[in-house]
Amino acid sequence: MPLIALTGGIASGKSTIARRLGELGAVIVDADRIVREVQSAGSPVLAQIAETFGEEVLHEDGSLDRVALGARVFGDAEALQSLNHIVHPAVRAESQRQFDAAFAADPLAVVVYDVPLLKEARSEDPWDLIVVADAPAALRARRLVDLRGMTADDAQARISAQVSDAERREIADVVIDTSGDLSQTEQQVDALWGRIHGRTGEL
Repeated sequence: MPLIALTGGIASGKSTIARRLGELGAVIVDADRIVREVQSAGSPVLAQIAETFGEEVLHEDGSLDRVALGARVFGDAEALQSLNHIVHPAVRAESQRQFDAAFAADPLAVVVYDVPLLKEARSEDPWDLIVVADAPAALRARRLVDLRGMTADDAQARISAQVSDAERREIADVVIDTSGDLSQTEQQVDALWGRIHGRTGEL
């Protein structure tokens, strides 16, 4: 059964789509969770991060200080590239392991990879379907301010640091508009689920 990539910019509603797909029966592989796991205290990835960026990106207990690391790489393209070279291979390997395990457990499973950085990390993979969560940048900025407590400047900076909405749409097979209310988003996800299970041949 299909392997589906679900991506979208920050505050795009991607997590809402993933939650609904999980409720409908999909196996969700969460890239953000995998990132946290491969960067856990004592891991080879975290050791390499500390070697590259310095011990100041670690808490006293040896765990990753995500705020310190974020401040180190945000706005620094070279530093971010170095971090990605460390983290992405480990995330790729673990996500593939989870895909394989899901299909081994149920060959008919629908597996959804919930990943914010698909275009940067795994856009070349042979996905059966790429789904993009889409909402105007101004709305996403407002969500970051209202729901996550960011300043307007910080919200805009976070959005601007990611690939553009147009670039995401270029790789999309399905675009889910999350600019409406929750029920409107869920209706689109339900329609996608029906498309997955009602397909004849390709999605």
